[in-house]
Amino acid sequence: MIELLAAVAVFLLTHLLPAVRPLREAAVRLAGERIYIIFFSLLSVAVIIWLGWAYARAPYIELWPQTPWSRWVPLTAMAAACPLAAIGLTSPNVFSLGAGRARFDPARPGIVALVRHPVIWALVLWSAAHIPPNGDAASLILFGLLTVLGLTGPLTLDRRRRRAMGESVWTDTAARVAETGWGTAVLQIGPWRIIGAGILYGVLLYTHEGVIGASPFPL
Repeated sequence: MIELLAAVAVFLLTHLLPAVRPLREAAVRLAGERIYIIFFSLLSVAVIIWLGWAYARAPYIELWPQTPWSRWVPLTAMAAACPLAAIGLTSPNVFSLGAGRARFDPARPGIVALVRHPVIWALVLWSAAHIPPNGDAASLILFGLLTVLGLTGPLTLDRRRRRAMGESVWTDTAARVAETGWGTAVLQIGPWRIIGAGILYGVLLYTHEGVIGASPFPL
C-alpha cells in the first residue's frame, strides 16, 4: 500500500503544481512552451502508468463486500461515459479537452452545447461508478482520487480558458454556444461519432475480463 500512496502523492503533485500560475510561467520561461508541454505530457503518462501498476500490486483490504446490485452501477454508467469520452475526444472544444481548439465553430458546437467538459465528466462517471463494486482500500483510494480530481477539473479548466481567451471572448463564445438547441447539437455530433461510442462501449465490455481479470457482467 505504501507504493500506491507514494504514486498517489506524486500524481497529485504533477497535477497541482502546474496549476500554480507563477510556477508554471517560470517553467515555460525556462524551457519554452513547447518543451514544457512535451515534458509535462511525458511525465503525466509515466505517473499514470506507475499509478496503475501500484494499484495492481496493492494488497486487498476489504472495506465492504461486493453485492450483485453494485455490478450494475459501472455497467450502466459506462453506457453514458463512453459517448461522452468518444464524442468529446473527437470534437473540437475551445473550453476543454477535445480534438483541437482552432477548428472550434461556436455556430456548430456539437456536444459542447450539451456538456462543456464531456471528457472530464466521462472520467468522473467511470471512476465514481467503479467505487461501489470494488470495496477494497486500494480501489477506494484510486477511484476516489480520480473522482475528486474530475469534479474539480471543470472549474480549473474554466478559469484557465477564461484567462487564455480573455473574459469578453470567453463570455461571447459561451453565449453563442448556448444558442444551439439540444436537437441541433445532437445532429451536429454526427452518426459516426455515435457509432464509435457504441463500438468503444462494446470493446470495453467484452475485453474487460481478459485485461482486468474481472467480468463486468452482473450475472
